[in-house]
Amino acid sequence: MDLHEISVQLQAGKARVVKTLVQQAIDEGIPAQEILEKGLLDGMSIIGEKFKNNEVFVPEVLIAARAMNQGVALLKPLLAEAGVKASGKVCIGTVQGDLHDIGKNLVKLMLEGKGLEVIDLGTDVSPETFVKMAVEQNCQIICCSALLTTTMGVMADVVKAAEAAGIRDKVKIMIGGAPVNQAFCDQIGADAYTSDAASAADMAVSLCG
Repeated sequence: MDLHEISVQLQAGKARVVKTLVQQAIDEGIPAQEILEKGLLDGMSIIGEKFKNNEVFVPEVLIAARAMNQGVALLKPLLAEAGVKASGKVCIGTVQGDLHDIGKNLVKLMLEGKGLEVIDLGTDVSPETFVKMAVEQNCQIICCSALLTTTMGVMADVVKAAEAAGIRDKVKIMIGGAPVNQAFCDQIGADAYTSDAASAADMAVSLCG
């Protein structure tokens, strides 16, 4: 079976077809890791690139992600059996005082589309919660999102909380959101800023590597 077909159908957002094809590939004895990488992640990665270049928009990303999740659900038990680990672990959330989650959710989808495990802390997340979660779950990266200029400052508190907890050398802190830029990232001592969800996923992969 041609795994490229899974990638193509995923890009088209055909969840039911993707599910059928993934099951077919499993029945043919193709390793779960291969189906994941050459089929699902390949498709999601192309959608990520297209999104970055404004060739597709949020609805297409969401539909493709739904198709990916259908396929991943079938592969999860097999990947666990084969002892396949995600290529990294990230906790993500919108900072305290901020309830916007569209950007955060997009980044989460893109991260998962790169094969990373993502713990979504939701919105209005305190610096302590970010740090506690990173420690408990052994995350390599904390991703903070903010849409308001009034809540951006909390990102600096996340960096300080990570320092106070003694995990700053182990955990990278990525930030993003409309009011955030590279200068702000440098100013608060975060590790990385990206301007869009697809770039955030690329950056996270390189930081985990």
